Order: sequence, then C-alpha cells, then structure tokens
Amino acid sequence: MGRLTFKGGIHPYDGKELSKDKPIKDMPAGELMYYPLGQHIGAPAEPVVAKGDKVLEGQMIAKAAGFMSSPIYSSVSGTVLGMEKRLTVTGTMADCIVIQNDFEYTQAPPITDKKFEEMSRQEIIDTIGLAGIVGMGGAGFPTHVKLSPKEPDKIQYVIVNCAECEPYLTSDYRKMLEEPDKLVKGLMIEVSLFPGATGVLAIEDNKPDCIKLLTDLTRDLPNICVRALKTKYPQGSERHLIYAVTKRKLNSKMLPSDVGCIVNNVDTVIAINNAVMEGKPLYERIITVTGDGVKKPCNYRVRTGTLYSHIVENCGGLKGSPEKIVSGGPMMGFALYDLDVPVTKSSSALLCMKKDEVKAARQTACINCGRCGEACPSGLLPGWLEDAANHGDSERFIALGGLECVECGSCSYVCPAKKQLCQSIKSMRKVELANMKKKAK
Repeated sequence: MGRLTFKGGIHPYDGKELSKDKPIKDMPAGELMYYPLGQHIGAPAEPVVAKGDKVLEGQMIAKAAGFMSSPIYSSVSGTVLGMEKRLTVTGTMADCIVIQNDFEYTQAPPITDKKFEEMSRQEIIDTIGLAGIVGMGGAGFPTHVKLSPKEPDKIQYVIVNCAECEPYLTSDYRKMLEEPDKLVKGLMIEVSLFPGATGVLAIEDNKPDCIKLLTDLTRDLPNICVRALKTKYPQGSERHLIYAVTKRKLNSKMLPSDVGCIVNNVDTVIAINNAVMEGKPLYERIITVTGDGVKKPCNYRVRTGTLYSHIVENCGGLKGSPEKIVSGGPMMGFALYDLDVPVTKSSSALLCMKKDEVKAARQTACINCGRCGEACPSGLLPGWLEDAANHGDSERFIALGGLECVECGSCSYVCPAKKQLCQSIKSMRKVELANMKKKAK
C-alpha cells in the first residue's frame, strides 16, 4: 500500500508510547459541571434552562442560535445553579451554565427513535445538528453545516482524518481500536448523504494495527476504503490531508467542498453514528491525559463540563510542579495557567510537561539557513513573513502569502535560532483577517 503525503512537514518526537497501549477509562464526573455556551464556531447557544431546574443526562440545556450554531446537552443529571463566567482554554471568559451533579445519571429520552433506514437525507442532517455535533479535532465547526454544501452532488470524497499527527495524542488511535464498528458505520452514514462519493479512512502508517483492522472491516464495502499516509506532521491538517489523499489543492479562500471533499475526524464520525443509530447527543469525548508531568497517562472518556483540575486529581495527580500544561498537543494546543477550565466538545488532550523547553530556549539572530521554508507544508517563507509581521508591513505580509499559513508551528520547531516564527505570523494573520472582515461589512 503506497504512502500518501505532501511536500514539507517535520518529524518531531511523538510521545505516543506514554498512553497508546492503555485502554480507554471512564473519568468520574465532578460535583459541579460547567458548560460554556460557545463550544463551536458561530453564534453561542441560547440557554433553555433556568436556575433551580432539574435536568437529566442527555437533556438539552442550550439551543442552537441559528444555522451556524450548535445545541449543548447536560452530561449529568442534577440541578441548574445558574450562569457563571468561567475561564476557557484560550484565556477568555465565557458564560457557562452551572449544574450540580446528583450522581444518579438519570437518562433523558433519545433525541430520535427513528431508524436510520427510514430517515431521509435531510432528517439525517437534522439529527446530527440536533445532537450538537461539531468538529471535535479542535475547530468546532458545526457538522450539520459541513454536511450541507451548496452542491452536494459534487462531493466525491468523504475523508475521515485518522492521522492523529499531533505529538502525544492517542485518543483517535484508541477509538479506532476499541470502536471500529462505530467508526465505519458513522462513515457509511456520511457517505449515504453523497451518493457519488467514496469514503476514505486516512491513517498514518505508524498505526499498522488500525490499518489492518479497518481494512478487514471495510473489505466488502465497495464505496469505502482505507488509505495509508506517510507519518509526518502536520499530515492531519485538513488542507494537506485532502492533498495527500486526492492531490487536490485548497487555499485560504476555499472550503473542502469546493474541491469535492468533506473531512471529519474520528471522534466526530463516531458521534455521528451515536446520534443517528442510538439517538445519543454529544456530551462526552475522549481526552488524552499525558506527558512526563502527570502520574497516570491514559485516555479517558470525559463528560463535557468537567474541570481539568478534576481530571488531574482523578488520574493520579501531577509529578511535582510541571513547568508547562497544555490543552491539546504541543504543536497547536493552548498553554494553561489555571486548571479550573471546563472540558468542551473540542477539547482533545491535557499535556503536562516537567520542563518548558520553549521558555528555556535562547533566541538568536536568523542565520538564513532556509530550514523554515523547507519545513513549511504550505510552501511559504516563514522567516520573511515573520519579518513583515514584526514590522507591521501588511502589504508585504499578504504578498508573501501570509494568509495561507495553517499555523502548524513546523517553522518554529526546526528553527536553529529558536525564533518564534509561528507566533509572529499567527498574530499578524489574526489582525489581517479581522481587517478583512471589517472591510467586508
């Protein structure tokens, strides 16, 4: 089987051996659960419960505020205590519904009792939207929107991102091994929405057991296949995954559907199966708790609304005082300064590191070695882009293709001068994209 890939990229230490061989464990819920209203791209959800209300596990507590939005469900049964501002992983404060857990876990009725075979295309999409499913790889894009392209007949590939290229993360790997049937069924549901499409399970070749297992499961399915990807970061970047599988190119102004593709990650596809086949909304996910700064690295099934501090406490605690704790992976995650932050639909990992290598690194002057350009998966010149960003030169930044950066951090990783190239480019992109939105209004 050939290895599909793209030009550029890096091969960092992956750290996956810390947790990949440990089966998923259930994380007990806390006494107080916090549900941010904005767990997705688009308008924050609107509360449908009030202080004093009794709620059930799997009951909607906030409804979607429009098409580009997503409802939120309680992950426990208990009593609504009200609304509260809470810190999020990005460092901002967000409105949260607070629920006191009664530890009875009384279940709400399923969101649908209709069989998949009896559902129309629109009913399937509506069920996915009602279940509150969003992109669970980090972006949080509402899945029902992604599955509603303007020209559905032009979709030729429905790709499941099974790469899991981010170092240390192994939650997708464990789900592929432990719930392969649900993954395949979820993909079959997606493919059924686009009759002319082929379903592709795209897996990095450092997971040969997953490749074999899923190949065996899909052997008799004519419109679903497994494709092996070369193990390389950022192989799971949507843009580069599409190129690796189809050789079709996207830019920052395009959506995957513009080149006939739909992409979702493993957790999202399994959530689709759970919603359509079982009537279960999204209110739990798998979190990789790992790093040399935590006592019991493992993958845990965590209910949304659980605080990271509660997770750490229930997985053995920290080893000493880790210098860096990250929500997500080391390349694209968010550094945390407080663990009293709730898990959301797009949380993927909690990485605890004894040493903060980035902070300890001494930055020196650029030596014009060109390594950043060689590593850039988008074919950019990060050193030049950083210079434009540091000088506030918008015209030059855009001319050099700064808006095409996917913020993967490969350039910073390979830089011998230890320059924070990605951070400068990322900040400039944020400014330029905000300016573009203002001009568009």
